[in-house]
Amino acid sequence: MSPLPSVETADGVADVVDDIDVVCLGESMVTFVPSRPGRLADVPSFARGIGGAESNVACGLARAGHRARWISRVGTDGFGEHLVREIAATGVDTAYVQRDPHRPTGIYFRTAGERAVGSETMDGSGGADGSGPADGDGAADGKGAAEPSESPEPPEPLAEVVYYRAGSAAAAMSPALIPRERAWSGRVLHLTGITPALSADCRTLMRELTACAPGRPLVSFDLNYRVSLWQREEDAERGPAVLLGLARGCDLVFVGEDEAEAVWGVSGPAAIRAALPEPAVLVVKQGGAGATAYARRPDGTDDVTFEPAPRVDVVAPVGAGDAFAAGFLSGTLRGLPVAERLRHGHLMAAAALTVPGDLGTPPSREHADQLVALDAARWGTLRFGPGWTELPAPAEKWAETAAVEVSDL
Repeated sequence: MSPLPSVETADGVADVVDDIDVVCLGESMVTFVPSRPGRLADVPSFARGIGGAESNVACGLARAGHRARWISRVGTDGFGEHLVREIAATGVDTAYVQRDPHRPTGIYFRTAGERAVGSETMDGSGGADGSGPADGDGAADGKGAAEPSESPEPPEPLAEVVYYRAGSAAAAMSPALIPRERAWSGRVLHLTGITPALSADCRTLMRELTACAPGRPLVSFDLNYRVSLWQREEDAERGPAVLLGLARGCDLVFVGEDEAEAVWGVSGPAAIRAALPEPAVLVVKQGGAGATAYARRPDGTDDVTFEPAPRVDVVAPVGAGDAFAAGFLSGTLRGLPVAERLRHGHLMAAAALTVPGDLGTPPSREHADQLVALDAARWGTLRFGPGWTELPAPAEKWAETAAVEVSDL
């Protein structure tokens, strides 16, 4: 396939892998996190990382053994080079990432803390499902499903997040620059509600990619509502309708219960399903309680499945929502029952929550499958701490103990 006019792929005209499981399309940015606690105005230095909801999902799937591709645009700058290199290092195919010599790679700065629902901060009520909008475009609230103490501590200060993404290379994504056949080059296309908020061209692209047409793969959509990206008056008014229209055109949709209330004023899984009857599968993330999936039967009714979230000792509340989506998509690719897909989502989210950055190392497939196979009583006793994905997990360990605390500490 020839290179696109006036742009370059990240590595020139790269070799293209044909057999792709999931294509994830969206903006990623370089993130700067303070080297010590404090306000952005006060900290003297920052550590560099990467953040992006869609690329986080791609990295999680690649680390779980699937063939994942990330499609986006970056500037011809050092930040863009860093993004592509780091994402490719996880095993993600980046052959269709474009370099734009006229627009920069987006960056953002954030402090530690929770993010308010639907905005750039969160209330900290979430669990291993990663419900709620999230990190520097791909984190979640991530307080875990830990039981409340008798004397709760004061809530963690809300995070500061400052974006420098206006006019970025990714904001110029359009049908002319991102041919549909490239986005539809996998078994699944994963999108989020962040992309349509970036520009009118991005909204047009999203509508084209979610339109029903021959050759369309299964389309997955994570709401990922960001009120700050719909701040202009005209955008604030159209945002809920845009997101609802896109979600209704997709096959698999992830929605945080608190997000649905913030953007559409809809409360509770049943009401969210009533507002979104079209997707074949709807996953409603319910914070520390767990997640409920609605899977449509041939007769048009739903199988409704709820799986509780395990307890997690949170290191950093970032990346859980994207990790949950990656785990659920992994189970979908494997043809697992819906209940097992939900549990795999919870496990991937727990892996993200027990590391400092956005991307946790998922457990091995054998390890995850053994945990997913636990009965309800033993699943309910799990508690995950830092390092748990690196521990051996012989099947007899889970058979011999009723209360399992998974940590190397």
